[in-house]
Amino acid sequence: MTDTAWPSHSTPDLLERLKETTVLTTATGGRQIIVEAPATGDVVASLPSCTVDDLQQAVGRARAAQQRWAAVPLAERRRIFLRYHDLILREQELLLDLLQLETGKARRHALEELLDVAIVSRYYALRLKRYLKPKRRRGALPLLTKTIEYHHPVGVVGIISPWNYPLSLAVSDGLPALMAGNAVILKPDSQTPFTALLAVRLLEQAGLPPDLFQVVTGSGTELGGTLINNSDFLCFTGSTATGRVVAARAGQCLIKCSLELGGKNPALVLDDADIERTVEGLVRGCFSNAGQLCVSFERLYVQSGIYDRFMAAFLQRVTSLKLGHRYDYEPEIGSLISSMQLAAVELQLKDALDKGAVLLAGGRHRPDIGPYFFEPTVLTGVTEAMTLCREETFGPVVSVYRFDQVEEAVRLANDTGYGLNAAVWTRNRRRGEALARTIQCGTVNVNEAYAAAWASLDAPMGGMKGSGVSRRHGSEGMLKYTESQTVATQRLLPIAPLPGMSGGLYARIMTVALQFMRHLPGLG
Repeated sequence: MTDTAWPSHSTPDLLERLKETTVLTTATGGRQIIVEAPATGDVVASLPSCTVDDLQQAVGRARAAQQRWAAVPLAERRRIFLRYHDLILREQELLLDLLQLETGKARRHALEELLDVAIVSRYYALRLKRYLKPKRRRGALPLLTKTIEYHHPVGVVGIISPWNYPLSLAVSDGLPALMAGNAVILKPDSQTPFTALLAVRLLEQAGLPPDLFQVVTGSGTELGGTLINNSDFLCFTGSTATGRVVAARAGQCLIKCSLELGGKNPALVLDDADIERTVEGLVRGCFSNAGQLCVSFERLYVQSGIYDRFMAAFLQRVTSLKLGHRYDYEPEIGSLISSMQLAAVELQLKDALDKGAVLLAGGRHRPDIGPYFFEPTVLTGVTEAMTLCREETFGPVVSVYRFDQVEEAVRLANDTGYGLNAAVWTRNRRRGEALARTIQCGTVNVNEAYAAAWASLDAPMGGMKGSGVSRRHGSEGMLKYTESQTVATQRLLPIAPLPGMSGGLYARIMTVALQFMRHLPGLG
């Protein structure tokens, strides 16, 4: 490990914290996981990989802890997660340093992760009583049937999280699961385990009891199947191909799962769009985290009347983006995660250029900055013959298409097997909102890239079609981790003929009663 891998202003603290977090792994020894700093290629540290036996033991401890945790009053749970909110903000410099170290991303993009964890913790802490308290429901017969809906924790929630957002996607899904009374077993990506470990350490500092949130380190191939087999709910974020495998395994186990998968996200720029605002928004939307973002845009549809002016401004802004790796907010674009990701981006780009696509900006590997840096890239002339026309690139590459009629753009935007995120840019907000409803994506932003929908935590977030199953955020983001139960108590009269009453008379009485209820507000 060389000193250049570390943020100099916090090296001692960060080194000490990494040593602390390794005790949170359930690994008993054996094979080591080597973690690399993508921005420099230096080795960060190593930690042991868990075995299947380690994972099974972790599940056993989690089940015991969950039984105790389910009895903890909601008010106490609330206090723990509000303290966690404050700890995340207080320790932000340390967390941001570690995020940048493990992922190579720009600090401004690391900040988005940290803020997400804080607001998710606050949101559910302030609403968990509303979502989880027993609710009186309308009974079968007015006054005679008392019906109450309860929500019980499912038990142990397994989470398999990716490398691209190792704080947000590792922790934000676990927070509502914990608040709902569950235990969590997290398997973070082997490229970015320390961020998850530090986040769990802070949860324990906030007061979360031991063994409720455990981290198992290792490969998904080795541990994923066992984690699904031993979980009562499985949450996965990753590729659509792997998501299909996870869903099939969960189906065999008859457990529910939540999947946020890939995207080939479109943005529509209408003739009346504010060019300056649109360009700035789409630069964020296309190139945040070097394009390694499931909700980022890889397809831009620009209406003919604005196309030339938009492209001139867009290309000027793209070519001015600052690539680099510093522990401050100056760089705008960070590194790709690995040599494998770099090779995947280069392969798609070469295929497109070989088949006639036109390169307007970028397109170069930048080893002069760091081993996996790649320039923000803009293409036109992309056709169905090219892989990146339909397949997710997951890198800083965007294709631009001209359109004349809005209906044509909507058809093209929807002509995909994915449906995660989209955007519409127009000065006419009402028109934009109406157009947004015709796009087959789980979230659609008007005059914003992804932050507006993502950060609206009171609304659900997730994908349609091949982009996922279930939702995070909102009430569904917590209640999916529960089993709903209906308890109905019948009073005075049964829902059946009285002793001695003929079936015919009972049928007539019930028919009249239903006709009467049909015309009473609130009873129909």
